[in-house]
Amino acid sequence: MNRLVDHCEALWHLFVKELMKFGVVGAVAFVINASLTWLLMHSWFEDSHLKAKFAATVVAILFAWVANRLWTFRHKRQSDKRRELVQFLVANGIGMAIELGCLGFSYYVLGLTSAYASFVSGTIVGTILGTVFRYFAYRFWVFTEELDEDPNFADTAALEIALITGRATPDQAHHGAGQASGHEAREDTGRSAER
Repeated sequence: MNRLVDHCEALWHLFVKELMKFGVVGAVAFVINASLTWLLMHSWFEDSHLKAKFAATVVAILFAWVANRLWTFRHKRQSDKRRELVQFLVANGIGMAIELGCLGFSYYVLGLTSAYASFVSGTIVGTILGTVFRYFAYRFWVFTEELDEDPNFADTAALEIALITGRATPDQAHHGAGQASGHEAREDTGRSAER
């Protein structure tokens, strides 16, 4: 029974907790995107729903990068922030194209030109499809570097997967974390001696 609990706990730490954080960030980004889209479609961009959606999505993307980098995937940030940002923007560019594609299809192909129809097709349907794509792009392409040298993140995803599959025990996980922290301490001592 303990083994099953250990597997479930490892699964929780590896995916469920991360998905929940991603969901919270996504929900806030959605509120930003939706409210800004609605505001812009009824003011400055009343004549262009695509421009309104584009502007709102850019603001939501910037919020999502900061929130995902500092919270959801904080243990997997890349050391090269520029590269990470470029990859994030590419992933979100594709996500935005999915959203705009849904809106464009609704507006130009189906002839649904009301603000309500554009809101539903671009902001509801498009955002759901774009969000599914974004999660997998973030998880497996943008935020991929494990910060193993940081003692706060010594337990890697590989170790969590080993726990889920039964190739490691919780004792080995804690022992591995101690080794990672000890390794870092030895490196810091070595660096201090070099100075």
